[in-house]
Amino acid sequence: MDPDIPEVVSVIIVNYRGASDVLECVRGLDGLDWPRDRLEIVVVENGSGDDSESVLRAAFAGRDDVRLIVSEVNLGFAGGSNLGAGAASGSILAFLNSDARPDAAWLTAAATAFRSSSDIAAVASKVLDWNGETVDFVGGGLTWFGMGYKEHESEPDDARFDRERDVLYGTGSALLVRSEAFREAGGFDERYFMFFEDVDLGWRLNLMGFRVRFVPSSTVFHRHHASMGSFGAYRETYLLEKNALATLYKNLSDENLARFLPGAMALLARRSVAKGGLDSTSLDIRSYSDAADESSASTEVPKETLAGLYALDRFVADLPGLDADRARIQQERRRTDGELFRLFGSMIHPLLPDSEYLEGFRSIVDVFGIEEAPARRRVLVITGDALGEKMAGPGLRAWKVCEALSAENDVRLLTWNAANRASDAFEVAHVDLQNERQMRVHEQWADVIFFQGYALHHYETLQQSEKVIVADLYDPMHLEQLEQGREFGGERWSAQVRSATDVLNQQLARGDFFLCASERQRLFWLGQLAALGRINPATYSADDTLEELIAIAPFGMDSTPPEHTRRALRGVVDGIGEDDKVVIWGGGIYNWFDTHTLVRAIGVVAERHPDIRLFFMGVAHPNPDVPEMAIVSSTRRLAAELGLTDRHVFFNDSWVALNDRQNYLLEADLGVSTHYEHIETTFSFRTRILDYLWAGLPIVATRGDGFADLIEQEGLGAAVPSRDVEALAAALESVLYDEEKAADARAAVARVRERFTWERTLRPLVEFCREPRRAPDLAFRAGLPDLPGARRGAARTPEERFQAISARRHGLSRDLALARHYLTTGGISSLAGKVQSRITHRRASRG
Repeated sequence: MDPDIPEVVSVIIVNYRGASDVLECVRGLDGLDWPRDRLEIVVVENGSGDDSESVLRAAFAGRDDVRLIVSEVNLGFAGGSNLGAGAASGSILAFLNSDARPDAAWLTAAATAFRSSSDIAAVASKVLDWNGETVDFVGGGLTWFGMGYKEHESEPDDARFDRERDVLYGTGSALLVRSEAFREAGGFDERYFMFFEDVDLGWRLNLMGFRVRFVPSSTVFHRHHASMGSFGAYRETYLLEKNALATLYKNLSDENLARFLPGAMALLARRSVAKGGLDSTSLDIRSYSDAADESSASTEVPKETLAGLYALDRFVADLPGLDADRARIQQERRRTDGELFRLFGSMIHPLLPDSEYLEGFRSIVDVFGIEEAPARRRVLVITGDALGEKMAGPGLRAWKVCEALSAENDVRLLTWNAANRASDAFEVAHVDLQNERQMRVHEQWADVIFFQGYALHHYETLQQSEKVIVADLYDPMHLEQLEQGREFGGERWSAQVRSATDVLNQQLARGDFFLCASERQRLFWLGQLAALGRINPATYSADDTLEELIAIAPFGMDSTPPEHTRRALRGVVDGIGEDDKVVIWGGGIYNWFDTHTLVRAIGVVAERHPDIRLFFMGVAHPNPDVPEMAIVSSTRRLAAELGLTDRHVFFNDSWVALNDRQNYLLEADLGVSTHYEHIETTFSFRTRILDYLWAGLPIVATRGDGFADLIEQEGLGAAVPSRDVEALAAALESVLYDEEKAADARAAVARVRERFTWERTLRPLVEFCREPRRAPDLAFRAGLPDLPGARRGAARTPEERFQAISARRHGLSRDLALARHYLTTGGISSLAGKVQSRITHRRASRG
């Protein structure tokens, strides 16, 4: 959608014996803050059988923006809406009840949501009562037996309901759908006539891979008429029961349908008997009585009871057509039941308070194992990185891990850094560094704990946890410290490397499952695991490939191609013009990168091609714990000494926001990554290369890492020796200025990029979390190596913990740890005794 040209919206209003409501509704549309020439109103006169048609024709005479469509028979809400949609020309279909009044921003708020993501197929509006005080719809749930319900109905509207989020469905009284997606889904199911057709449509859209987005700023006010009252409540019951079964049958997977449908039909019988106030034992032969009149072959049955029986019979009659639809829906589904169950709300919701019904409800749920199907594991993801609009690699990776896992699990993302970003797919929370009380709450909540960086080191709660623990080893921190600490030299350098090595050994000793970034890394980590005794008979006999112990899950990229939404470089950064050749450096500048050779090479190329520009995307790291490294200032000095600063070399002094980086990448001609050829390079995985692949950029990099091999093997650009200014300059010049070579590189990038989508790279983790397990050698505390670093990962006895605490030399942390130990093992009296003993000892020593 072009943000400067609003799309045409077709508002569809279905009338059945309510012409005066329709006229008031259309007057409400006249007050929308939406361009009149981009609005089409389609009114469907749905076989009212009164004077509605003549009233509406007279009212709309002379209005070019209103189309009146007439049906001779009542098609119900589903059929009437489909009829209106078939006559509509807009790219957005907006279904609106005739007894509703839209807020002025109803369409503009929804359009903003549609523009935010192409996978949003529908917008569910917030619906309030006519006075805007109480809730009519702010989200809906769906029971396991197929009946939808409104969450928080009739509650006062307040800030709880002002957050956008994904939902399973929106209410048909105020629902906006992309016309293309509506038609692809087949529209509303006309067999429903009315009730749950909106639930069914939303479920099908979600199964197709689309999203339904609740947008509270897109608001509608609903008057509510008791439209079914004159027809009898039992007719409503009939439609609700029949449509609930149809919704289950079409949309559930084979496995869950086999569990849910028999239970749903059994519950329908119990509900029908309960609603009619009947005694189902009355026909039991054991209730026979000579005194009773048993000669009659009939008995009175309330229509509420018959409605359930007839609904079940009509469901059976509809099965051939439903089965054909089911086959198509299941064949085209792109999301699993597990992914969508999180949108169902409270699935175990009886919806009827009758005590006998509730007794049967619980029996059915237990016997048919209903609660087993939607059970979702709880996964805690821990990072030490900042979470916000600007995120570095670790934070972004943790975020994408949560997105991948939240489809089938309840996920909570935790950081001891800034937590300034929210998601409606998972929780985001902050915990204070080394605050064991706070961490214990999260650890107890989780079934699986995934962490990166120093999390295990910082929290003893995690070290002692019996939960399944996954350690993310994609970043060999101790190898990075070989370069990062070089500038300090001496004991500080040694201490940094030693500390990082100890932290990683602790992780390797405790983890149940590990992720790494490449086959090179996997072999490296296998060596370190072997040194710690983790490759042993227990792990080997369980899986002699050790793939169940450590798997490759590299950094990934979005499967959706980037979209240019604003100008970021050309014509914006002073000195970078529309026709310049732009080389981009993604990410930060760290000591293990060779930016000096790159700057010198740019200077060489600039002598022959004055239009070359190099742009460094980030200097100030978004994580305040990551200091600016020496290479940053030395690169700036070199560019200035060569006269290249702000002429051919440009520095972004801050950090590009995560959701804005595509605008920089898409204005570049080439991505570059240069580094020294040393041990850190050998086992690195340059995440910035993935951004280049995502944006379709040719790549020039120095040799030595795994990506350089890929660049050469697949023709993604060029790989050159390290520290070779002339070779790098020649490669940049060739890829930038040889149009045929650049086109070939872009074609190769388009082919290779599919290997690195997040869906593919994180597949091993997603599969592990489906059946998480303790590592064989840790499950029964067998085969653990007798090493201090390894023992820290295991749950320690009180004696072992006491020895570890006592080994600390001095300090407040030691005293507090000892106090906690005495309190835990001996109670308050033990702690008091130890304190008194310490005081006595100190007095004696002073004397």
